[in-house]
Amino acid sequence: MDRAKNFLELTKEEHECLSRLTVPPRRVGRDSCFYEDFALRGIRVDRVEPGVVVCSFKVPPRLTDRTGKLAVGAIANLIDEVGNAVVQEEALPMNVSVDMSISYLATAKLNDELEITSRVLGKRGGYFGTIVLITNKSTGEIIAEGRHSLFCLHASKM
Repeated sequence: MDRAKNFLELTKEEHECLSRLTVPPRRVGRDSCFYEDFALRGIRVDRVEPGVVVCSFKVPPRLTDRTGKLAVGAIANLIDEVGNAVVQEEALPMNVSVDMSISYLATAKLNDELEITSRVLGKRGGYFGTIVLITNKSTGEIIAEGRHSLFCLHASKM
């Protein structure tokens, strides 16, 4: 436990640097939030068809782990976001992830160009199933495959 605590403890220089940060208030609907700016900045939508969304993403330094590879948490986040995008309908409440199953098959390195393809597997009521495939554009190697279940209780028509 002490090793973990020491590892997470900030140095004096890091503490001073962090204390100088200013975070301006966010205007809802007008400003991007820290999460969007940090995790999703750089993703490009290449193609949208009914039931399919294809995106490109270049692995940035901010999403790599200590070995310089795309962090598994970042991969899970991309699967969550792009899996949701394929079923999201404008002006309706956001879908809620019910379950995700991810197979991590290879790694992506800093500056690798990735293709993220999300497809709808099916829909029953407000329950959707999607599959998300992340591949390395230059090698064709599959980085990860995720199956994503989502639920959205849409407003009643009454």
